[in-house]
Amino acid sequence: MATASRDGRPGQGDGARRSRSTNKGKAADGPKSGRKSASDKRAGATGAGKSAGGKGAGAKGAGGKAAGGKGKGRPGQQPSSRKPHRKGSRPDVASGRIRLNNAKPARTQNADLQGDGAVYIEDGMRLQKVLAAAGVASRRGAEELIAAGRVEVDGEIVVEQGLRIDPSNSIIKVDGARVIIDETKQYLALNKPKGWQSTMSDEQGRPCIGDLVAERVMSGQRLFHVGRLDADTEGLILLSNDGELAHRLMHPSFEVPKTYLATVRGQVPRGLGRVLRNGVELDDGHASVDEFSVLELHEGRSLVRLVLHEGRKHIVRRLLDEVGFPVERLVRTDIGPIALGNQRPGSMRVLDSKEVGALYKAVAM
Repeated sequence: MATASRDGRPGQGDGARRSRSTNKGKAADGPKSGRKSASDKRAGATGAGKSAGGKGAGAKGAGGKAAGGKGKGRPGQQPSSRKPHRKGSRPDVASGRIRLNNAKPARTQNADLQGDGAVYIEDGMRLQKVLAAAGVASRRGAEELIAAGRVEVDGEIVVEQGLRIDPSNSIIKVDGARVIIDETKQYLALNKPKGWQSTMSDEQGRPCIGDLVAERVMSGQRLFHVGRLDADTEGLILLSNDGELAHRLMHPSFEVPKTYLATVRGQVPRGLGRVLRNGVELDDGHASVDEFSVLELHEGRSLVRLVLHEGRKHIVRRLLDEVGFPVERLVRTDIGPIALGNQRPGSMRVLDSKEVGALYKAVAM
């Protein structure tokens, strides 16, 4: 895989290297190290931004701050073309200093480091995403660990966000210990039975979805459940060790639709769909559905289908109860492009490549 400069421009990684700091230092309040921070190596352009540590001089004398010493920039270097990190937000360094490190240490800690530190790979994977996939922390938590100077790539402390690396070749350490970078992704669809908790463990000893995947967890897999269902609700839950995908599927900004079948008491009138689409006021704010249809009327009960992208607790039950139709049975049948189909309660299946691709497309990955 070809390397690239820190600002993502090709042709800089294999030939002329970035100019480097001549002073050794350590990242702010990070692990002790005589090696330079990755931000020392970034060439300072005119108006270069700020990072933790000391000062660095940019091209034409424009000053920027870099971690751990003074550095010089190449004349004429263009400003970084990389996408701004989270619209300019900055991870909390103080939280990063005390955040728990959930990394699973690699059995082999000694590694023969070749080259001269972290290199920006234009088509590589963002460091915070690699750490999340390895189970070190959530993506946001990984960003805080990086900002606090606790992450090392190929012998360098990295404090800048957005570094792209090749996880198959890079040596990554957190708090000085090398971590396992598991590129083996798992994508599972589970039909949660009624009465089971949507957690990986339960302090009260109640049955939970963690019991169904216990063998996978014991073999070293770290699975995330995508969303929750209350104990009385059954149906589709996705499980994965792809932390970034799980985060996006659950985040309301991506508006991934969920489909439910609800059996309610009473004969549902024709106008109820319009009422629910317009929305009703609940105790925690306005709520509405994207789609609503009546599938069946039988012996004083109605089977209805709802599609919504809301993720608030008990949202379907509360919506229907608010309009006078309490739920007797509730099943989630779809999450985005993934359908429950004819899976038996308590059964799991592995998603095929087309389904995984559809999930990635749904959350713009």
